[in-house]
Amino acid sequence: MNEEVVIITGSTRGIGKSIACTLARRGAKVVINGTSEENVKAVVQEIRAAGGEAAGCCGRVEELETGEKLIQTAIEAFGRATILINNAGNNRDRMAHRLSEDDWDSVISTHLKGTFSAVKPFILHRKKDGGEGIILNMTSRAGIKGTMGQLNYSAAKAGIIGMTKTLAQELKREHILVLALSPAALTDMTSPHVEKAKAKALEEGRELESYWEIGTAEDVAAFVGSLIEKKGSIRSGAVYSVNGKQAGVWEDPVWHELNLS
Repeated sequence: MNEEVVIITGSTRGIGKSIACTLARRGAKVVINGTSEENVKAVVQEIRAAGGEAAGCCGRVEELETGEKLIQTAIEAFGRATILINNAGNNRDRMAHRLSEDDWDSVISTHLKGTFSAVKPFILHRKKDGGEGIILNMTSRAGIKGTMGQLNYSAAKAGIIGMTKTLAQELKREHILVLALSPAALTDMTSPHVEKAKAKALEEGRELESYWEIGTAEDVAAFVGSLIEKKGSIRSGAVYSVNGKQAGVWEDPVWHELNLS
């Protein structure tokens, strides 16, 4: 991966940090992003101390200027950006009738506007730099199948799948590979949901679905690394899933004609 320059939004902790550290160990140059200057600097220093190359860009992804800053940081530090991983996210889980307008706006803005704010300048940069590249958008099972208590999060993650498939069509001529990944790993953000699912299964006396046998953020990072390394044989617009125990690709929805007579 010595030729790759990777921007990872939301990469000061959890899955994002693991991806950054893993790719840096494999030779990629990485741009770290987060909302805390202190945390961004800490991850950059950690990667450099391990022999990797990293630069930092502090900012909220839902602010359009942050997207521009991310690309500029990559160019100033490493000459270009070849891969964009839209990982930044948040959640404010409540049943639909308890969601506030701020709960809705915060989650939708962080995920959807945050993805757009980084994607647009990245595309313009890749076009100017000769095309090719990778955009990897983090989605969720909530966006594929829905999850109770996550109306805002499910809507945002479903929207990211739609963005991924649209971008795959738009960027085909530029040979920019666009993928979505639904990761599951034990992090500070996901642990409460996993524990809740386990408790519910125990209460109902049933075996926990294999999906919830979740691995680590490092498992997800390793899978991301394998996707990048296999980029030449991957279909653009695909939606992948990995949870440490299993990995796969989601099939596109199949249309069945109804007999309306």
